[in-house]
Amino acid sequence: MEIKAKIEKILPTQQITGTFKKREFVVEYAENPQYPEFIKFECIQDKCELLDNFAPGQTVMVSFNLKGRKWTDPKNGEDKYFNSLQAWKIATESNSAPASAANGAPPPSAADEPDWLSEDSDDLPF
Repeated sequence: MEIKAKIEKILPTQQITGTFKKREFVVEYAENPQYPEFIKFECIQDKCELLDNFAPGQTVMVSFNLKGRKWTDPKNGEDKYFNSLQAWKIATESNSAPASAANGAPPPSAADEPDWLSEDSDDLPF
């Protein structure tokens, strides 16, 4: 998936575990300029560095994967659902200077995710 939006905020990289890091950013998506949407994306692992080349106010094209997880609480058996938007490429509006270290690389696969994100995990990922 891909959207054109203006960067609102870039947050610092978070080291979640010894081997997993993520970095979040917010864009203003104005499909209808009268009612803009503020959408939070995350970059994981080596993709965190994609944001180093950008600043708030820039209009960019964000390529991302829509991710969804189901987690069952072991205490009461209740199912919970989580969604995330994982950006894997960020390019300038003109699309002439992609900021992706892996220019044109395919989106990351499930194999790129840490073990604690698997559906079999009993722990919440945060």
